Amino acid sequence: MADKIRCAHILVEKESTAKEILQKLSNGESFARLAEMYSLDGSKRRGGDLGFFGRGEMVKPFEEAAFKLNNGETSGIVKTQFGYHIIKRIS
Repeated sequence: MADKIRCAHILVEKESTAKEILQKLSNGESFARLAEMYSLDGSKRRGGDLGFFGRGEMVKPFEEAAFKLNNGETSGIVKTQFGYHIIKRIS
């Protein structure tokens, strides 16, 4: 199991918005472009890229979902106290 992984995410306030983004992703739209358009946090300027992080550095629901992904894989909707995330594991 990897000690550190690199992920990008899209953070939105409403679950309905997250569902809309998942649909756009399934239609082949760019994760980075959607992050720049929709995400609520500062990572949006980097296409959602959060860089590398290890266990214990992110809130638990986010961390658990991120570490289950394979490289290049995108999560479903992950709810945390910050809102609704869609996570893409980069490496």
